[in-house]
Amino acid sequence: MIAFSKNGNGPHLILIHGFCESKEMWKTFSDHLSTSYQVFCPDLPGFGESLIGKEHISLEEVAVWLYEWMEENKIQHPIVIGHSLGGYVTLALAELIGKELKGIGLFHSSAIADDKEKKKTRNKTIDFIKKHGVDKFIESFVPPLFSEQHQTENEEKIRELIALGKKSSKKGLLAFIVAMRDRKDRMEVWRTFQGPKLMIAGELDGAVKIEASRLHKPYATHYHELIGVGHMGMFEESEKTLGMVMKFLKDINE
Repeated sequence: MIAFSKNGNGPHLILIHGFCESKEMWKTFSDHLSTSYQVFCPDLPGFGESLIGKEHISLEEVAVWLYEWMEENKIQHPIVIGHSLGGYVTLALAELIGKELKGIGLFHSSAIADDKEKKKTRNKTIDFIKKHGVDKFIESFVPPLFSEQHQTENEEKIRELIALGKKSSKKGLLAFIVAMRDRKDRMEVWRTFQGPKLMIAGELDGAVKIEASRLHKPYATHYHELIGVGHMGMFEESEKTLGMVMKFLKDINE
């Protein structure tokens, strides 16, 4: 069962959170965008209020669950935008039902599979969580997602995100780390998707390097780089990124 929020009326828009996040992270975006769109924000299994029943999952399975959820809730021809892990899920969904999506967006995310170094980092994270637990991991994981120059001004938001992250299940964290580590390259999905494509990248993003983001640019209809921003542009540059998303949506629905 996928927990979700629904806000507003109009064309359907799905916002998918990232790793250790939940639907609450999109509240500001949802509140603004719901004046023109019906905004759905699901909790991925194991995060927020959505339970996870399996210890091993794949992003392909998650895409199927989301498609079934869309059908149950009569979500038709949505635009889907995902942050980080949410972007990986967005691409898996595009691969599954691309023609049924009106547009897709990668918000600090990538169509490129993990390289050897990134896989090693994922494995170290698995070992850390198994040894120290969810809370200690979340406390060390969240602050560096923000660029150093934006950490002080976002102290309250970082505390909120840490509190939300601690609600994640250990089973969910471990399952999704493996799913991300083992996901396949979907650059061909990104390249060939027929609808409009949004990419928002952070110049100082430690999780998705700017060099990798730039490889997506030739195939994006809307591409933006945020100078001095890390992995959390929706908070580090909230007004600017909201404007980017609104422009993308307006261009699609004009």
